Amino acid sequence: MVERVMLMGHAAAPLPCRLVAAAYRDEQEAPDKVTRLGPGVDACLFASPVPYDLARRSGVLTMPATYVQLGGAALVAALAKAALDPRMDPQRVSIDVVSRADVEEAYTDLGIPAADVHSRDEPGATGTIAAYHERLARQGATTGALTCLPAVAERLHTAGVPVIRIRPTSAAVRTALHTAALLGAHHRLEESQLTVVLVEVPTLREPVRRAAPRYWRDELRLSLHRLLVQEANRINATVWPIDDHSYLVTATRGSIAAATDGFRVLPFAARIRDELGLAVEVGVGMGRTTHDAESHARAALARTQAGKQAQGFAVDREGRALIPAPRMPPAGATALKPKGVEVLARLAAKLEGGDTVVDAEGAGKMLGVTPRTARRLLRTLVDEGLAWPLPPNRTPQPGRPRQLYRLIVEKLGPR
Repeated sequence: MVERVMLMGHAAAPLPCRLVAAAYRDEQEAPDKVTRLGPGVDACLFASPVPYDLARRSGVLTMPATYVQLGGAALVAALAKAALDPRMDPQRVSIDVVSRADVEEAYTDLGIPAADVHSRDEPGATGTIAAYHERLARQGATTGALTCLPAVAERLHTAGVPVIRIRPTSAAVRTALHTAALLGAHHRLEESQLTVVLVEVPTLREPVRRAAPRYWRDELRLSLHRLLVQEANRINATVWPIDDHSYLVTATRGSIAAATDGFRVLPFAARIRDELGLAVEVGVGMGRTTHDAESHARAALARTQAGKQAQGFAVDREGRALIPAPRMPPAGATALKPKGVEVLARLAAKLEGGDTVVDAEGAGKMLGVTPRTARRLLRTLVDEGLAWPLPPNRTPQPGRPRQLYRLIVEKLGPR
């Protein structure tokens, strides 16, 4: 089927396009094939609804997708073959994959009653679907099976159950190719849409509560700017500093989508946290003009700063919050709560006056542990991006200067 689509592709597609074949032995391989193709594909065309549904349910489809229809003319052609088979009665058969609505529509067009026709459109393993057909045939409820799955047809043939494959017609393949090409062209236009990212650093925005050398803040800005430029170069974007605590990144929707797992995670935030220990606030905006995109980015930034819908950090060109569906976690996966979050929560509960700067001695008193243990716990917070080490507080007195840490209590969410 994949080979057939490839042979018909260039003549049937309404727009110039390049087809990439991803053949498989079993429909269960569809999600892995989509993952292997990656973001370089503008649209996916599946050979039937089965691999499409498997890929959709697994959450790997990040691009438009469609499939070759197996109802309509394809089902009518299979029923005609069943009528010519002396072992089968088209009024008493079992059908898989094709929806019940499509089955009834085809039978109505042919003027044949469908009351004794059994249909199953739920996805399932090859063995499960083959057992469904075989059970009905053994019970005498059907005279044979019409299947869309080659593996099911082979099993039924081995079991001695009359079976006919539902194969898509050439017209259905052409229609599917036409739809996929148009979806891909629209996706390409969407991917090139102008996108602006605003990055703000609360640590640099807030007034310094304790004496700190000016060079420290200047060095932090330079380090952050250098990191953002590196990240921007990876996605062919540009960076401009707006003021002492915020930056503007201009890119395309496609490049930002790739950097955010389809707008599921904040752009640049993970690396900034891991390398600089900083928490950042990010807003992403799209628009027809740079002015519109920046306005939408500021609206998105305001939403994240107000704590509304943590995932809605992006606003599309119509001004609507872009909140993608979460990916389905792997079976048996459980979310683990980092131990640092618990330590941060205990410290935050005992902070007074809104001050979020602590040292090992103060943290030890709040946690009821020795300064040495508190120092280790504070380093753990830094490693997990929950605290930022401030420059040592140098004093005229001899001895090692105190190491201060700013707790990023924003990571705890609304309290």
